[in-house]
Amino acid sequence: MTRFRRTATAAAALAFTAAATAVLGFAGPASAHVTVNPKEATQGGYARVAFRVPNESDTASTTKLEVVLPENAPVGSVSTMPVPGWTVATEKRKVDPPIEVHGSQLTEAVSKITWTATGDAGVKPGQFQEFPVSLGPLPQVDSMIFKTLQTYSDGNISRWIDEPVAAGAEEPDHPAPVLTLAAAAAPSGSAAPTAAVASPDDDDDDDDDGNGLAVGLGVAGLVAGLAGLVLGGLAFTRTRREPVAKA
Repeated sequence: MTRFRRTATAAAALAFTAAATAVLGFAGPASAHVTVNPKEATQGGYARVAFRVPNESDTASTTKLEVVLPENAPVGSVSTMPVPGWTVATEKRKVDPPIEVHGSQLTEAVSKITWTATGDAGVKPGQFQEFPVSLGPLPQVDSMIFKTLQTYSDGNISRWIDEPVAAGAEEPDHPAPVLTLAAAAAPSGSAAPTAAVASPDDDDDDDDDGNGLAVGLGVAGLVAGLAGLVLGGLAFTRTRREPVAKA
């Protein structure tokens, strides 16, 4: 009986291991694509992002990374941070209409950034490398899609160029890095529109009307008071002149 239980337990463990291997083996490659970090930034501002590049090959190193900036969302200022052992080059293209950056009109924008490993600096199997970039001012769009090519030392190229799919759809095999852009928050201290405030002229008109009404009421009250005094005096005089009735 004990031997039977041990055999059943071993079989269950083998089945679990096989299932886990199958799941991990399927999910591993999908999670190893090139990404941009952080994944969100704000429209109109500047952002420091890093392209994170994992090495998927078991035998070759990543020796080149090419990132293409979206044509529909040009950026006026693009700066790269030095990466030890890698050289970097940028390409530009004409933009129309021009991009305004700090009051200046720019007719060119960076269209592509290429990093190339020197010597033995490539991203080796089981490793990853980040390539930092400063971008801004960020365009007024919902997202920026950076189509990317990852070249290996054996000549193979991974093309991370598939655009995002609708929510709930299966992720493509080679998704491009995506930076989501949120609308800028309203300035602090701003408030919702309030009722219109009366203009100085309106206030003057109101004051004039109020003063006129007050004067009118005062005159009417004075006249009514005088009339009351006159009537009272007449009644008193008449009372004194009438003889007193005899008993």
